[in-house]
Amino acid sequence: MRLGIVASRFNEEIAAELLQRALAEARNLGAETTVLRVPGALEIPLALQWLAQHGLCDALVAVGCVIRGETYHFEVVSNESARGVTDVSLEFGIPIGNGILTTEDEAQARARLDKGAEAVRVALEMARLKTSW
Repeated sequence: MRLGIVASRFNEEIAAELLQRALAEARNLGAETTVLRVPGALEIPLALQWLAQHGLCDALVAVGCVIRGETYHFEVVSNESARGVTDVSLEFGIPIGNGILTTEDEAQARARLDKGAEAVRVALEMARLKTSW
């Protein structure tokens, strides 16, 4: 399986660990990976779209971390990044594992670092399902 991973750099320490765990899981499952790094969660859907347009990946994964701040911006980034990921998946018919964390604080994010690996498992499972019928 060929897997494309788009990883946000925002909240770098958390995002880097999500990416590392995603890459480790992809290696463990024998997937060939391509990684694109983007500034933040709002940029993830566009990079996913670029990968989907090229048609070289069987599945995609999005990883990043959005932590609630003091303004409404958290809701905008959380909702719009999730919507964008779903839109790309449905538009191109490609499985996308969403490993973008949306948490109240850093402690919650750290408790969910395995979501990068989980997103890889989900994306590859769906890609196998797609090819099985």
